[in-house]
Amino acid sequence: MQVRRCATVMVEPREALDFDLAELAAGETGVRERLGWVALAAHRDEEIELDAVEVAVLGALSPGQWQSLDELSQQHPRAGLDGLLAKGLLIAREPQDDSARRFARDDQAVRAVHWRGLSAVAQRHSRWRDVDTEEAERLFSEASAQTFLERLGPAPPVVGERTEPASRLPLAKPSPSPLDALTDRRVTCRNYDPAPLSHVAFSSVLYRAFGARAVSDYAPGVQLLKKAVPSAGGLHATEAYLLVQRVEGVPPGLYHYHPVAHALEPLCELDAGVAATLARRFVAAQAYYVGAPLQIALVSRFERNFWKYRNHAKAWRAVILDAGHLSQAMYLAATELNLGAFITAAINEVEIEQAFGLEPMSEGPLAVCGFGVRAQEKTTVEFDPAHKVWSDL
Repeated sequence: MQVRRCATVMVEPREALDFDLAELAAGETGVRERLGWVALAAHRDEEIELDAVEVAVLGALSPGQWQSLDELSQQHPRAGLDGLLAKGLLIAREPQDDSARRFARDDQAVRAVHWRGLSAVAQRHSRWRDVDTEEAERLFSEASAQTFLERLGPAPPVVGERTEPASRLPLAKPSPSPLDALTDRRVTCRNYDPAPLSHVAFSSVLYRAFGARAVSDYAPGVQLLKKAVPSAGGLHATEAYLLVQRVEGVPPGLYHYHPVAHALEPLCELDAGVAATLARRFVAAQAYYVGAPLQIALVSRFERNFWKYRNHAKAWRAVILDAGHLSQAMYLAATELNLGAFITAAINEVEIEQAFGLEPMSEGPLAVCGFGVRAQEKTTVEFDPAHKVWSDL
């Protein structure tokens, strides 16, 4: 059998605390420290516990060169090699079972996209699945009688001031403009009207935030896009995947937005109940965002960005910036039409990947945003310090 180490893996020394009731009964603390090793691989969702032998063997294996397992067994303990093979950190060239085939497939997906190792591990292991933020808040409140502020202490100051006030150089404020009026009303909406969103408003915001204004044939085989926002290399690797619940003329379902054609690509039609359940799962049970008429998963096609910025230390940061640029454009486009908008990073990435059929290390969701008609009454708190949206403030 030919094998090689997986493409990207990092090993962390980890301390765990165990509780021993027998020691406690004997008059001791009952707390026992346990040191061990944990592997974080870019092609595995799980943290993988390793023993000292496996750690030593892992560090001696090549991620690029295929080697005979029998020959490696003459240099390293066979138990360590077998353990790494079973845990998916040692990849077989010709896998013999379903688990081994899955490990090989997922490892190849990482290799194909030219990830920087540290970024790949961070992307893989910062994803959520089955997180319920409402339940987490309930458990947080039950864990202690202290208030949130009492437990965390005061927040850091709003500005990290570097000089004394007397040494500052005052700047003249500009005269009020239409842009000022627009940005004053640009706040995050948590209260949405249950009526369907008009097709005109839906189409307008999508085009202004995500649509391509021009396509440039930059070089043979290389096309760049001009959008309303910047993107590293003009590649615009982050695209919009939609979960539509209530939009005029658009059946509830899952869609991909085509930025050049300014069109929806239907992926899966859903009934209203299933769409609402999926919306709740997407945003980790944040009920106020489930009420929006649509959710937009900002999904980065890592392979498009990393085609140019291969194994680049800043490439992952660049695609994350895409999400911020696109969401701000969406906020402004929605606000201009007197609509509310939101964005959240508290999302269950794994459920979004599964719903849209995404391979997580090739195409991964970074955030979920959305927009819609603001409700007539505010039932959930919103942050509007400029007092430009709600008259009761």
